[in-house]
Amino acid sequence: MKHIYISGFADEISNDFSKQIHELNRLGINYMSIRGVDGKNISEYTLEDIRTSILPKLKTGGIKISSIGSPIGKINIQDEKGFAEQKVMLETLCQACEILDCQYIRIFSFYIPEGEDPDMYEDDVIHKVQDFVNIAKKYDVVLLHENEKDIYGDIARRCKTLFDRIHSSYFQGIFDFANFVQCQEDTRTCYEILKDNIVYIHIKDALYLEGDNVVCGTGDGKIQELLAEFIHHGYKGFLTLEPHLVLFDSLKDLELKASSDVIKGDKKMSNEEGFAMQYNALCAILEKIQGE
Repeated sequence: MKHIYISGFADEISNDFSKQIHELNRLGINYMSIRGVDGKNISEYTLEDIRTSILPKLKTGGIKISSIGSPIGKINIQDEKGFAEQKVMLETLCQACEILDCQYIRIFSFYIPEGEDPDMYEDDVIHKVQDFVNIAKKYDVVLLHENEKDIYGDIARRCKTLFDRIHSSYFQGIFDFANFVQCQEDTRTCYEILKDNIVYIHIKDALYLEGDNVVCGTGDGKIQELLAEFIHHGYKGFLTLEPHLVLFDSLKDLELKASSDVIKGDKKMSNEEGFAMQYNALCAILEKIQGE
């Protein structure tokens, strides 16, 4: 499909970076959203490490980077020390974008203290995200806000508040179907609210009832229906596989709740099988859309 590119969080395949590249090659995927590399988040590597160790493996494997899967903004809104440290981290990641020939860095909009109203923290969130955007602008990097569970921008209304108030070409949106479902949001409504702010899509599906992640197209995310809408609306860019179908080592760093709360499927399935299953399901969906 023209101007649509499949990517993936390849650390769901393996901690081993070489195995990640090998499996992407086997599937015929040319892009990776780089997050976990040999057991560490990409943000834990120095620029020299990225230049001399990570980049050569990518070039040898013919893999390009669609986005950097950073942990920026995935701290408590009241954590001032953590916020200062993350601004330094973001400076480094923006420089890493130049090395990796990558335009996008995935970020979040801060965890809200449990039991408190996220709307009460709107101004603080806006101020801090704006600081991130100011850093990205210096490097001509676009920050992509993911609608993650338990952060300020977990629901479409608050995502829209972020985009409207910050109003910058250096701050755009990711649409994650499963995360909206797990927040009991209707993805069709989310699409209507956010479609003009979305420049990147995560392919992950889930069920409303218990929040389980499932193969894309078999959950409540309305993935086929809304992908068709996105594409007919003029969407061009990446569809990034983030299956969450099988437990993987870095999942514990991504979810506030226990891993078993979001992945309850067949634990006997390998990580490679889970990733390939999601890829094949997405390809089938795209074939159906193309045939419409």
